[in-house]
Amino acid sequence: MTRGPQPKDNAQRRNKHEHAQTLSSSTTEGRALPPGLGIKTAGARRFWKTWATSPQSSAWAETDWAELEITAKLVDAFYQGDVKLAGEIRQRVAKWGATTEDRARLRMSLEDPEDEGQEADVPDTTTDLDEELYRLLSD
Repeated sequence: MTRGPQPKDNAQRRNKHEHAQTLSSSTTEGRALPPGLGIKTAGARRFWKTWATSPQSSAWAETDWAELEITAKLVDAFYQGDVKLAGEIRQRVAKWGATTEDRARLRMSLEDPEDEGQEADVPDTTTDLDEELYRLLSD
């Protein structure tokens, strides 16, 4: 036997947050990496491309793009060996909804893709990443 009143037949969830957002799970065109940033590592270029084409970036203002530029410089320094920057980078990308937990905290969700059987063509960058990782670990 359960306690309390019996739930109504047409119960509705009323605690939906007014600022919750549902983003399209498809990637956007994004912006090109500004050449003036002086990014040297493949990891930082990949970081820029990942975030610039992410579903989150479709709603970004100029201030968000400026933050991405600053964070890309930090990621570039991280890939050059300054591992002390890992915490700062993690805090910055969490504000954009980097992980499932971050998106839940931000009340952000991604739509299910309609074309689950199709995969996007992703260039193979494993060679660059392997070389970068080897260089980082051998220092």
